[in-house]
Amino acid sequence: MAVYQLNLKNMLERANLFFARKEVISREADGFLHRYTYGDYYRRVCRLANVLKRLGIKRGDRVATFAWNTYRHFELYFGVTCYGAVLHTVNIRLSVEHIAYILNHAEDQVVFLDPDLLPVMEEVAPRLKTVKHFIILSDHVPETTLPSASSYEQLLAQEAESYDFPTLDENSPAGMCYTSATTGNPKGVVYTHRSIYLHTAHLCFVDSMAIEEKDVLLPFVPMFHVNAWGIPFAGAWMGSTLVFPGVHPTAEDLARLIQETKVTFAAAAVTVGIDMLKVLQHKPYDISSLRALMLGGQATPEAVIQAYQHLYGVPIFTAWGATECSPIATTVHIKSYQQHLSLDEKMKIRARQGLLSPGLEMKILDEQNQPVPWDDQHMGEIYVRGPWIATEYYRDERTKESFIDGWWKSGDIATINEEGIIKLVDRAKDLIKSGGEWISSVDLENALMSHPAVQEATVVAVPHEKWQERPVACVVLKTGEQASEEVLREWLADKFPKWWLPDKFIFMDQIPKTGVGKFNKKALREMLKNTG
Repeated sequence: MAVYQLNLKNMLERANLFFARKEVISREADGFLHRYTYGDYYRRVCRLANVLKRLGIKRGDRVATFAWNTYRHFELYFGVTCYGAVLHTVNIRLSVEHIAYILNHAEDQVVFLDPDLLPVMEEVAPRLKTVKHFIILSDHVPETTLPSASSYEQLLAQEAESYDFPTLDENSPAGMCYTSATTGNPKGVVYTHRSIYLHTAHLCFVDSMAIEEKDVLLPFVPMFHVNAWGIPFAGAWMGSTLVFPGVHPTAEDLARLIQETKVTFAAAAVTVGIDMLKVLQHKPYDISSLRALMLGGQATPEAVIQAYQHLYGVPIFTAWGATECSPIATTVHIKSYQQHLSLDEKMKIRARQGLLSPGLEMKILDEQNQPVPWDDQHMGEIYVRGPWIATEYYRDERTKESFIDGWWKSGDIATINEEGIIKLVDRAKDLIKSGGEWISSVDLENALMSHPAVQEATVVAVPHEKWQERPVACVVLKTGEQASEEVLREWLADKFPKWWLPDKFIFMDQIPKTGVGKFNKKALREMLKNTG
């Protein structure tokens, strides 16, 4: 058989060749929808490659993006990678110190950024060692203190709209993403053309996300976070219509875009899905075009899955993965002989984290490094390996802690049932050890969020003199609803052993979130450490 390089050039040229009339839609800052076709897109990507050549960017050079989900950011996804440079998507919500660390550690040569993010980059810029150019994703250069700043549109306008993209070695680097560390600086993961190609292919499997040409895809999950779960690559390859939510998007923007553009598949953080439910309670946006809504970043509460299914007829897709997994390693799957199950029984399967993706290997090991039985009772840490799973961190000594004989040691604790479907119990660092026994914060959170008065809930461990750790629940109530500590404790009492019940319930206006929309348990533990 032919030796054929699996690289992103194939995806880009297929989009132009077969789907030149299909649309790419992007919400502008004023709410206006920018529309153009894949044919237009391809010509602008060619111009971008010529810009990179003029700037002196070489193969393997790192090119950073500091941007929202927009059509221009999407142009960088293929323009940088197919040119032969490495697309480094930087999380715009990190601290100034971590942003500077990431850009210096990656040795980025160029930063492409959205205009509204100029104040952050102006603060970062004096700390940078390798960046030679700042390119503002706008029609002109706004007033800025950034050195060597240029306008994206002005640079594109100077270049030809054709480019002979090279056939790159499939094992050459294509992308970079840094994952937040529990302690210390973020850790870098490098994706190759081959790994992105294979990960993208699996997103299009029917038993995965089933992405296809007739889809209208809305990746609400940030493009600076693990390539928006790979959806932009899959959309281009299949010729799907792509919809980008633009700058500072809200849950209401998500609902409005679904209605206006007839989105069939959207993906967002669990917290965004919860917020959209709140929006839909007050404003009747039509989301009936959705064949599925994928929620991730943390375990999706069963109450949220039930609400979308019962109120709007929208199934929730769940998955498990991480930056190290490109990011998807498992997806929800209801087998053929389970199709007769009731809707509620199917939703219990959907509330789990799914079945291992074809092409990967997984094992779940207990504290003695032994495989746990498939009984859905014994807990262990997930290990995974395969063609789109990392085997090291970029120039980082912490590689030795997390990668063992080609396996990535995830730090996620799970059970697995007789069908091979995993259920996330907790992050290893979030499990609560009380009196020598484990308590799952995820199970408590799911139960709390099934209470009709609760909008959001998270449970964290606080130190305890006698029991080592005890759970404390942080709760946000729905607007106009009331529930006391006694009411919520009683709600949990018939679902869990008495010693599992939180010692305290702290009612909050909002729960702090991380840069990728997860509940920030680290911040909460610090806030509550003296309440035990």
